[in-house]
Amino acid sequence: MTNETATTPFPREKHTIILPIGQEKYEQIVTAPPKFRAWIDKQYRLNPEVFPQDFEKGYKLHDKNTSDKTGVMTRRIELRNGNVWTVRPSFVMPYMTGYTEDVAKALYLRKYGVPYEGLVYVFGKDEKYWYRIETQFGRENIVATTIKTVKIPEDLLADEHHSWINGEKIAIATTVTHGVVLGAEVCPGFSKEELKEGYGVFATEAKQVETEYVPSTVNTDGWGGTIGAWLALFPTIVVIRCFLHAWLRIRERGKKLTNFFELGERVWNVYYSATKRVMGQRIRRLREWAMKHVSGVVQEKTLDLCDKDAEWSLWYDNENAYTTSNELDRLMRSQNRYVDRGHHFHGTLSSANLRSRSWAILHNYWDWGRRTRSANEGCRCPAERLNGKRYADNWLENLLVATSATPKRKKPPLNPP
Repeated sequence: MTNETATTPFPREKHTIILPIGQEKYEQIVTAPPKFRAWIDKQYRLNPEVFPQDFEKGYKLHDKNTSDKTGVMTRRIELRNGNVWTVRPSFVMPYMTGYTEDVAKALYLRKYGVPYEGLVYVFGKDEKYWYRIETQFGRENIVATTIKTVKIPEDLLADEHHSWINGEKIAIATTVTHGVVLGAEVCPGFSKEELKEGYGVFATEAKQVETEYVPSTVNTDGWGGTIGAWLALFPTIVVIRCFLHAWLRIRERGKKLTNFFELGERVWNVYYSATKRVMGQRIRRLREWAMKHVSGVVQEKTLDLCDKDAEWSLWYDNENAYTTSNELDRLMRSQNRYVDRGHHFHGTLSSANLRSRSWAILHNYWDWGRRTRSANEGCRCPAERLNGKRYADNWLENLLVATSATPKRKKPPLNPP
C-alpha cells in the first residue's frame, strides 16, 4: 500500500436540487412553467432544508434539457445571486444513470452483502455499473446528508474498525450518534496523527453544516490515539471512557472463576449507581472484595477499573453522554458484515474510503425491517428517526432528496483547529 492519505476525489461544487415527485405527475408539469414553479414553491414551503441558501430571495426559470439516456426533461433555475441550479426529480439517479425504483432494489441488497456479480445476474448491467452507483455516495458530505432538521448532536461515540487493504491493516475512524453514522474515514494506521486526520473529516463536514459546532462529549474505548485525536480536534471536549470495555477486559480473563457471576454483579452495581457518591462507595467495596476473592490478571483488571473512578464520575456531570459503546458496537457489526463480505478492500486508500463513506450514508437511509419500524413508531430508517421527516416512501428517493443542495465534502485542513 502506498503512503497516501485517505482522501477521495473532491468534485466541483454541485448545483442540483432534487425534489420528490412521481414520474407521471412530473411529465405533466415539466413542460408547463406555471405548474413547474408552483411545484417548486410548494416543495420549498414543505422542505426548505433541501434548497440552497438565498432561494427565498427569488428565482426565475433559466433553461431546459432532455437526457439522451432516459428521455427525462430537466429545467434549470437562476437565483437572484446569479447561481444556476438544476432541478431534478427524485425518480431518476444522478447523471441519469437509471431510474431510482430499479436501482433501489439492487442497492438495498448490498445491505446484506450481495456481491456485485449477484446484482448483475438479477438486474443486468455490469459489475462496474453497480460499483459506481454505490460508491458515488461516498463523495457526499455525510453530516449534511444525514442531519436535515435538527442540530448536530453534541454527544458522540467514536471507535476504529479494523480492516485491511491488500492485506495491510488499516483503521476506519467511525463516528456515531443517535443511531446514525456521521463519519467512517479510512486511516492508514492507528496513531494519534493518523486518527486526527480521519476524525478531522467529520469535524470539517460538521462545521460546513454548523460553523460553530463543538461536541460536548465523546465516548471511546480508551485507546490513546483516539483520545489524543479528539482532544486535538476539540480541546474542550470531555472524553468518556466506555464502562463496557472495562468489564470485557475482566470477563475475558475471569470466565472460569467459580465466583465469576458475583464478580460481574459487583462490577455492574458500580455502573448502575444512582449518584456519584454511591458510585464511590461501591467502587471501594469492589476493591476490597477483589483484593480478597480474586487474584492474578483478573484482580489486576478489576483494580484497574476501580482506579478509574474519576473517569466514571464524569457521567454525572454530563448526563447526556454515552456511558457505554453499545450503540456504536451495534452499528459496527453492520459495518463489519459489509466490509467482511466484500473481502475487505482492494486497490487504494482513496477507493477504500469511497466504499466506507458510502456504507455510512446508505446505512443511515436503508429501510429497516417491519419489526424495527414498529419499535420506532413507524420510522423507516435511522435518519428519519433522527430528523422526524421522510421525503419519499422509496428509501433511495428519500436519500437522494437528502443530498439535495448539500455541500460537497471538502479536503480537511492539514492542521485542523
